Amino acid sequence: MKTVAGMRVGLVGPLPPPAGGMAMQTRQLAELLRGEKAEVLLVPTNTPYRPAWIASWRGLRAVFRLVPYLISLWRAAGRIDVMHVMANSGWSWHLFAAPAVWISRMRRVPVVVNYRGGEAVEFLARSERSVRCTMRLASRLVVPSGFLQEVFGRRGLAAEIVPNIVDLTRFRPGQRAATPQIIVARNLEPIYDNAIALRAFARVHQAVPAVRMLIAGTGPEEATLRALATELGVGEAVEFAGRLDRDTMAARLRESTVALNPSRVDNMPNSVLEALACGVPVVSTSVGGVPYIVEDERSALLVPPGDAVSMAAAIRRLLDDPVLALRLRDAGLCDVKAYTWAAVGPSWCAVYSAVLRRA
Repeated sequence: MKTVAGMRVGLVGPLPPPAGGMAMQTRQLAELLRGEKAEVLLVPTNTPYRPAWIASWRGLRAVFRLVPYLISLWRAAGRIDVMHVMANSGWSWHLFAAPAVWISRMRRVPVVVNYRGGEAVEFLARSERSVRCTMRLASRLVVPSGFLQEVFGRRGLAAEIVPNIVDLTRFRPGQRAATPQIIVARNLEPIYDNAIALRAFARVHQAVPAVRMLIAGTGPEEATLRALATELGVGEAVEFAGRLDRDTMAARLRESTVALNPSRVDNMPNSVLEALACGVPVVSTSVGGVPYIVEDERSALLVPPGDAVSMAAAIRRLLDDPVLALRLRDAGLCDVKAYTWAAVGPSWCAVYSAVLRRA
């Protein structure tokens, strides 16, 4: 990718912590572009509140974050060749993505909107007019999955696909733990439905008492989920590991037997891609973009959302049938090669080059 060398890219998006999927992709893309000798200027959308006490004032804290953000955007737009905006649904779009597009246009900088929200259907139903108004100013709309491409296409908005990136040097197969372990690597928020994962696990644990569950994530539901685990009688078998850094997450994935994705809304979950890269068979709900990245019975087992019985049955199949688990593992390891930087990087290079030529 010689053509990105020397290119000045403004990258707008969240950064860890917290280690959510979009934040991890923002940081990883910045690192990879810099590795290709591009000059990357990061404009974080989640900088810490200053002063810190303002975080407890919901309305006021938005102003304290938004004003410095807008100033940073204006300054960055004067020093770059192209702006790359990591965009999400809801207030994240209105407060961060849309201003980045408008300011880029005011400063005559081409802008790529990289939309990643799993709740796109509901968001566009509510906010289509404002999204269209902003997208008229953008040079390109890029999404990570065929799911989002179809969602925008139904609204008459053309999008091209550039998928997420997985670091196969970090996320790779390894030695499993002797005790079977189910890992859930989603934040503890309602849309990820960790509660149904616990209910499914309780059913599995009743039949296979040795099995353990690891929940890697943080969020507002932690206390409720801990209480639910105790209520279900599996409190001692569930580890709430909290937020894990990339290397620790990779290590905990490698030791796991099954990776479980219980979410009710999803686009292209990094947790699923990272599990595939580590050779861990996946059980996931068949929501959003998930069926676009894994195929039921070939590279993963897909179940309906909110269905603890089906989820538990799929987990039991993988625990009881090593031939099935190996078949899914091998297919996943093959498929995940499409998400390496070697495969994805040239697409970003082509996007940037095209918008610069047009500008």
